[in-house]
Amino acid sequence: MSDTGRKRPWLAVCLAFIYPGLGHVYLREWLRAVLWFGLVFSTTTLLLGEGDLPTELSVDAFLAASRALPLEASVALLAITLLSMADAYWMAARTQQDAAVSDGMSCPNCGKELDEDIDFCHWCTTELSTAEDTGADAAR
Repeated sequence: MSDTGRKRPWLAVCLAFIYPGLGHVYLREWLRAVLWFGLVFSTTTLLLGEGDLPTELSVDAFLAASRALPLEASVALLAITLLSMADAYWMAARTQQDAAVSDGMSCPNCGKELDEDIDFCHWCTTELSTAEDTGADAAR
């Protein structure tokens, strides 16, 4: 079993912490990434005064602009970053869960490949229920 379809939720969260939208780029959720990038850009542009915007592309100019951010802008950008991190985690976890469900041959507990001849996971020893067991339990 290859892990090409599986994405690490915590890596997506770390990337979203670096800059909102990077976690979504990692997940290949392009529209969401563009929306998060645009939200940060528009929030910064709207809440920063015209004289505070950097006029040149240098580290010093961006550091001066970040120091000039009012408290409201800092709080708004922090909220956007936290929401982006939560969304990236949720998207990665959902993608990972969908891959496990569509795989059909992976353990629901640890996600590793199962041997179809035995009724438990030989990696984590989780008991597996078959379709017949589930149907019998539902009939009771």
